[in-house]
Amino acid sequence: MPDIDSPLPIPASRVADVLKVAIDVAHRATRPELQGLQHVPTSGPFMLVGNHQLLGMQDLPTLVRELERRRGVRVRGMGDSFHFAVPGWRDLLIRMGAVPGTRENCAALLAAGEAVLVFPGGAREVYKRRGQRYELLWGERTGFARMAIEAGAPIVPFAAVGAEDRFDVLLDMDSRLAAPARAVARRVGRPDLGTLVVKGSGFAGLPGTDRLYFRFGAPIPTTPWSGRASDPDARAECRDLVRAEIEAGIAALRARRETDDQRALLPRVRHAISS
Repeated sequence: MPDIDSPLPIPASRVADVLKVAIDVAHRATRPELQGLQHVPTSGPFMLVGNHQLLGMQDLPTLVRELERRRGVRVRGMGDSFHFAVPGWRDLLIRMGAVPGTRENCAALLAAGEAVLVFPGGAREVYKRRGQRYELLWGERTGFARMAIEAGAPIVPFAAVGAEDRFDVLLDMDSRLAAPARAVARRVGRPDLGTLVVKGSGFAGLPGTDRLYFRFGAPIPTTPWSGRASDPDARAECRDLVRAEIEAGIAALRARRETDDQRALLPRVRHAISS
């Protein structure tokens, strides 16, 4: 295990146990579909890079669980530091393999031959504004490309669809009504937060039950940019190639979803009972 910058280990709390049970139940109901699993290496080091869906943790536990179950890979997620300040929640994330998303942690994990999960969009992509469904909100960020190039680790791009359809954003930070919230966000150093109020897309405003879909692309070697991790052009080339693969994957999954006869919950339940 590499020496990483993480919170002091503490016993898993009952809160974490309850959350894990809830995640397992949700997973069984979702019956996720994963495409291109053969592209995910069975050993590291490599970096998984994908799109963060609205509210983040709707699909992440399923992704981590399925990669371990189907490929024998325990991915180490790079998490926002505020997650690790919440007892119970922090315990669950640590048990899932997550660590604070620092450059030092990422470099240590890749050097130790581990699989690292990165969402370049971060909190900005988790807390989207209205009309930004399935958009990659990376801006000009190239940090993940720098880390992968420095480590000589390939990047496996992946797309995720489904969780973003379970909620609709009713109010975001761009609204005139959100002026007080914008002031607070600036004060606490979180101007990247965009979502304020959401409504479930299901019956009576409950969260929708859309199936989760994941699509993994072929690994992208970073050796063409070897020795150029500090070169902005090299990092941008790498980033743009990864981004294009993810956007193509999102489009393919959204098209697949439209033809899936198990997209809704009831058909999935009937299929599970009959199989």
